[in-house]
Amino acid sequence: MRECSDILVELESWYDRESTRHLHAALSGVIEPLLETAFGYHLLQIGHTRNQALYANSRIRHCAYLAPSAGGAVSLVAQHDELPVETDSVDVVIAHHALDFTRRPHEVLRELQRVLTPHGQLLVVGFNPLSPSAGVRRLRGLAGHPLWQELSPVGSRRLLDWLRLLGLETQSLRYLQPVPVLGQGRLARYAQHANRWSQKLSLPLGELYMVHAVKQVGGRVLPVRRVRRSARLIGLTVPNPAAAPQRDHAA
Repeated sequence: MRECSDILVELESWYDRESTRHLHAALSGVIEPLLETAFGYHLLQIGHTRNQALYANSRIRHCAYLAPSAGGAVSLVAQHDELPVETDSVDVVIAHHALDFTRRPHEVLRELQRVLTPHGQLLVVGFNPLSPSAGVRRLRGLAGHPLWQELSPVGSRRLLDWLRLLGLETQSLRYLQPVPVLGQGRLARYAQHANRWSQKLSLPLGELYMVHAVKQVGGRVLPVRRVRRSARLIGLTVPNPAAAPQRDHAA
């Protein structure tokens, strides 16, 4: 638990830096149009932060924020490879660095696939191991930095293979901001121009990648799944549809 807490604190601190605030804004700008066309009853964001909600403009009313530790906007506390959520019950899942700090990324991805409804949408955000700054992160990890020491990023191409095997059809792959944006001056404008150019050409150099996928397999009625005895699956209820108006036969 202390290790999870360290990762949460360090990642939140990293996102509070000036350069990464621009990165979070760019990420929100990519996710927002996808959420505008996403409909359903339930949205779930999971990851290693507690104040980085990416669903502010979602049309889905019930949004839950899950993290390994309580605090901030978190409404559910659980580990990512054992989600306390019913199978086929969530319409949109945002996995914000959920695969980056685990030794079992494939198990986490299986859990995300399990809780999604048929044709539900999955948005996976992760650190790009091919970005220009990946080497710096690796060196800082070797030097003992608590965040980068635990980082084990899943490459986007490897992730696409896993998604296909799990019956998730990839809709898009985006790379975000290979060049950090600092301040508001001329250098910042050049950096923003370079980032737009890189994103337009889909160059695999961004600091982050974002994969959008849709679950194409059918739902399961009675899934067989081993859970710890203390675990309790949360049933996300769906509102009953309104009754149809009665016709006046006398008329």
